[in-house]
Amino acid sequence: MTQTNVIKEKSSILLIYTGGTIGMKEDPVLQALTPFDFSQILEEVPELAKFACKIDSYTFDPLIDSSDVEPSLWKALADLIEERYDDYDGFVILHGTDTMAYSASALSFMIEGLTKPVIFTGSQLPIGTPRTDGKENLISSVEIAAAKDADGHALVPEVCICFDNLLMRGNRTSKINSDNFRAFRSENLAPLAEAGISIRYNRQLIRIPEDWSARPVFHKELDTRVSILKIHPGITPQVVRDILCGQETRAVIIETYGAGNAPTKEWFLSIIREAAESGKVILNVTQCIAGSVNMDIYATGKCLKCCGVTSGYDSTTESALAKLFHILGTNEDAAAVKALLETDLRGEISK
Repeated sequence: MTQTNVIKEKSSILLIYTGGTIGMKEDPVLQALTPFDFSQILEEVPELAKFACKIDSYTFDPLIDSSDVEPSLWKALADLIEERYDDYDGFVILHGTDTMAYSASALSFMIEGLTKPVIFTGSQLPIGTPRTDGKENLISSVEIAAAKDADGHALVPEVCICFDNLLMRGNRTSKINSDNFRAFRSENLAPLAEAGISIRYNRQLIRIPEDWSARPVFHKELDTRVSILKIHPGITPQVVRDILCGQETRAVIIETYGAGNAPTKEWFLSIIREAAESGKVILNVTQCIAGSVNMDIYATGKCLKCCGVTSGYDSTTESALAKLFHILGTNEDAAAVKALLETDLRGEISK
């Protein structure tokens, strides 16, 4: 890793609050947690004033609980970033933790050719509580979003999640802990940066745009007709058929065992073949936190491959879902969808 952190005087950051724990503060009268005014963020987190950058804020109204996040929020975020793209050097999105990995994955596919940081962060404790992790997460996110190299280019022109001193690629990250400050992990890709006494960047992993002067392309067409089938012992034919062969489903993500294994019973493979032959896209991802699908290792994986299942390699479920939403939104042909699924579009898979 290399230590580089240049913040130009005119760097400007747009802080976007969608909802979530980080923006809550205890009301002394009501004795309850209520959202605080992000226009007063420097009063709540005075450390931000030490950065040589301008910080503006935008708050969604109404605020959205993380559990209620829908693709409509992703489109609204894409609209906002597209509208303000030329006005800011980076964007920090404050978001509830439960669905943050889904939102970060979605934005990574919806914005092609990104030249500026889009950093998601949040907290496990409200920012107004004594032991909050929110301040540190926010400070690191703003510093990274404002950081540029000697040529004035953003150090991390990607959609990322910054949490517990780690900067992780958004479409490689999952929430793995509900009651620990180390809530997120990117098991199949090392962090893009680590915040300690200084911020150290893993420059060889950071994706750099082909043309720094080009404006990104925003893809807002999403097709959400995707289901997820988690394989488990005792799964019944009716459950598998209902999910794989549903009329309103264009694609199904199968969460399989280990390196991509699933039952080899004829009833199961028959339903897989039926779904694939009807034009449905079936994507294989592993249930494991780390590791990759390889359907050429074991006979069970080879059976799935022969039935028309596509490998998701080392994709997270969150990333696979967002990628399918994006690809299906602009492609009607199943063969084209499968080809794109096996292509690394935004650093989401390793092949």
